[in-house]
This record gives sequence, structure tokens and C-alpha cells, in this order.
Amino acid sequence: MANPLRSEVRQLYKNLLFLGREYPKGADYFGERLKRAFMKNKDVTDPKEIKKLVDRGEFVIKELEALYYLRKYRAMKKRYYEEELSTMLNIG
Repeated sequence: MANPLRSEVRQLYKNLLFLGREYPKGADYFGERLKRAFMKNKDVTDPKEIKKLVDRGEFVIKELEALYYLRKYRAMKKRYYEEELSTMLNIG
């Protein structure tokens, strides 16, 4: 693997591992799947193919971030809007 791509792949792995800490099925589950995915592609040597895989990994990062933001939004909505609804019903 070429040096610049190697650093990109390592950074991608670290970022995914960090994001996996909050994965709904648990960090251990995510870590095992992540390791398996990277090990499956460890023999890829074509720089274009490696870049394509890195781009796919970055897409996964964006999807995970969206999942986490949605989960936080739902928790906040549940926390605040249910209180507001219950106070409105008590007033009326």
C-alpha cells in the first residue's frame, strides 16, 4: 500500500472505531465487524481500488453521524415535547 493511502486508511479506521463507541448494538459488535471488513480488503494493492474503499468508508462515517444525530434529536424531542403536550392538556 502506498504511504499516503496507508495513512488515509489508518485514519479512516481510527475514525470509525471512535464512532463505533456509540453504536446501538455496542462497541464490541461494531469493532468486530469493522476489523473483519478491513481484514477482508487487506490484500488490495490497486491505489484506485483503495481510494474507492476509503471513499466508501467516509460515506459510512457520514451515515453513522446522521444516525447519532437522529437519535439525539429523538431523545430531545421526546424529553421536551411530551412535557409541553402534557402541560397543554392540563391547562385546557
